Amino acid sequence: MIINSLSYFRSHWTIWTILGVAYKEARWQKLYLINTLMVFLLVSIGYPLHLGLSVFKNDTLADDLKNLTTFVTCLACSIKVTIITFNFDKVYEMQELLKLLDARVSGKDETYIYSQLRAQLRNILIIFITFYIPIAIFAEMSFIYQEERGLMYPAWFPLDWKNSTRNYYIANIYQIVGVSYQLMQNYCSDCFPAVMLCIISSHTKMLFKRFEKIGVKDTDDAANQRELEDCITDHKRLIELFRKMESFMSLPMLIQIAVTAVSICVSFAGFIFFVTEPMNRAYFFFYGIAMPLQIFPTCYYGTDTELWFGKIHYAAFSCDWVNQSRSFKKKLMLFVECSLKQNTAMAGGMVRIHVATFFSVLKFAYSLFTILLRMGK
Repeated sequence: MIINSLSYFRSHWTIWTILGVAYKEARWQKLYLINTLMVFLLVSIGYPLHLGLSVFKNDTLADDLKNLTTFVTCLACSIKVTIITFNFDKVYEMQELLKLLDARVSGKDETYIYSQLRAQLRNILIIFITFYIPIAIFAEMSFIYQEERGLMYPAWFPLDWKNSTRNYYIANIYQIVGVSYQLMQNYCSDCFPAVMLCIISSHTKMLFKRFEKIGVKDTDDAANQRELEDCITDHKRLIELFRKMESFMSLPMLIQIAVTAVSICVSFAGFIFFVTEPMNRAYFFFYGIAMPLQIFPTCYYGTDTELWFGKIHYAAFSCDWVNQSRSFKKKLMLFVECSLKQNTAMAGGMVRIHVATFFSVLKFAYSLFTILLRMGK
């Protein structure tokens, strides 16, 4: 089996190249810079701006809610991708660490864990595609079945699209192209952390197996000490990779957590009380379901990574340390003391990237929903 964790980021690299983020990979730097600038102005700034100028200024309450949820999500997406662009050098650093960790994978147990990794990453991809497609379909369906001329998303345009067919097509093409770019930005900013944490978790499991094997077959003390030192080095690289990933996703994840709570609340309020058209109701329903699913894979693998980091010292004592030399035991004890420190990914240095946080977001959204109900009464 070919061990290459970088292969799981091919889709991310393709999208980063299209978005103008992967500037170091471009052959024609000047043309690529122009493309980056155009995407930033027309999509990252222009798209949320044209939605934001129409907030609470639409003809119906349903349009106001649709406009609000889309504006909040697109604004958050633009901020996240801007933060990622300025921190993109960390992606190259993380890739180098992954190459070193991949080189250490050997044996049936470790290759089996690596084979399971493929299935886990496929499930992450399925989750993201599953909630992207229904939202896109019902947004398009609600747009197609409108009785009067309208836009896919209620928004402000400097052109008179209501009375001009040409301007109407220009406005809709901009919205379709713009939301496609926003979906790509959202995919990379939300999927990449989940994939990276899943890989870190799997490499930690492999390291666990590596520790357990020390001294079991080889009775040469020098060889056992070298393997112990290599495992300690692997652990240091994993911690470094984890910290780089944490700093890379910290602010984007905090923004996404805040936006998720508000979007769930507004979407289900619209679905239950304010929207009557079937297509719009379906859009709000799937939108409300999709928002928590955006953060769930990252929260899940954040928890899984924390759990396996916390088990490493058990693996160290599972090796045949009793029959080893005094020098081996000293190194092992020092490592165990260092590995006892808890490694928890934090969003913005304030919120744990953890399954408990995911459920806290749902509870907070419900609390906002009940406040809206009381205000309505």
